[in-house]
Amino acid sequence: MHFLDQAKIYLKSGAGGPGAVSFRREKYIEYGGPDGGNGGKGGDIVFEAVAGLNTLIDFRYTQHFKAKRGEHGQGKDRTGASAPDLVIKVPVGTQILSEDKEEVLADFTEVGQREVFLEGGLGGRGNASYKSATNRAPRQHQPGIPGEEMWVWLRLKLLADVGLVGLPNAGKSTFINQVSNAKAKVGAYAFTTLIPKLGVVRHKGREFVLADIPGLIEGAAEGAGIGDRFLGHIERCRVLIHLIDISGTGEQDPAEAMRVVEEELAAYGAGLEDKPRLVALNKLDLADKELAEGFTQELKAAGAQEVFPISGATGEGVEALMDAVLQYLPDRTNTETKGNEVEDIHGDDVDDWSPLD
Repeated sequence: MHFLDQAKIYLKSGAGGPGAVSFRREKYIEYGGPDGGNGGKGGDIVFEAVAGLNTLIDFRYTQHFKAKRGEHGQGKDRTGASAPDLVIKVPVGTQILSEDKEEVLADFTEVGQREVFLEGGLGGRGNASYKSATNRAPRQHQPGIPGEEMWVWLRLKLLADVGLVGLPNAGKSTFINQVSNAKAKVGAYAFTTLIPKLGVVRHKGREFVLADIPGLIEGAAEGAGIGDRFLGHIERCRVLIHLIDISGTGEQDPAEAMRVVEEELAAYGAGLEDKPRLVALNKLDLADKELAEGFTQELKAAGAQEVFPISGATGEGVEALMDAVLQYLPDRTNTETKGNEVEDIHGDDVDDWSPLD
């Protein structure tokens, strides 16, 4: 399964059915009269957040959604049937934006959340409704009211409790593989992670969702590297883990690496710069403790409040970092699974996965 977090779609609710023009003509009945019924209501466009979806890939292939129109009114005062609503299922975390992306029209944050987005048109009046003492045989009727239509953008922000940020090659993929059930790609080159990756962490009887996003480089806010387009997936995280390479294989020393990422988070905005931060000096297995202590003091002098020397490869120091993460989560953060298995965003089967608390 491919990952897609933005899609532009066209929506049109159903038009109302026209009213009927009909007159009663029955054998052995002396008096007739108008008996045209009203038209049926057009179908609404309804969005519903459902479990088990974590990508907008379906909207790449289906981009036009049109609800059916209501049925015509009929004689004998029969009202036309109303059209069924068109229900569009989206992943939890989906936002609906205006065509210019300037306004958030809807935000789906819970499973089962349902919203009528465009209402179908009302059915037109039949000629029976125009009958009066002075207009005994009306022939006028009303066409159905047209449906509403618009182009919108769908934007997916994955729901996770903890976000993982850092420069490329900081060891984020190795780390998420170490602490969760994720199977992220690991390689000795930059940008092995090209799309966000989710994993469920189970630590001391608690469960929470960890989100790994592609690495940030200087100028990401202006589009450098992969840019900052995936930062939206950590906007709703409760705490961020900033992973920094201690081994010296990166281009910057730890303090400079922290500065670069922090400046990109601040440039993106959306409150990311104000989120609690846990700084982790990764790849401790490639450095001695004296160097780790020196870099820890340097990072604290640069503004880091908590620094955890860890090794994502061996697991050293990871437990203390996970203990610190739990302090920022609710008393009981637990993932719930509707079935035995669900697919992650790469299409691999992962047991007991859910992006929800």
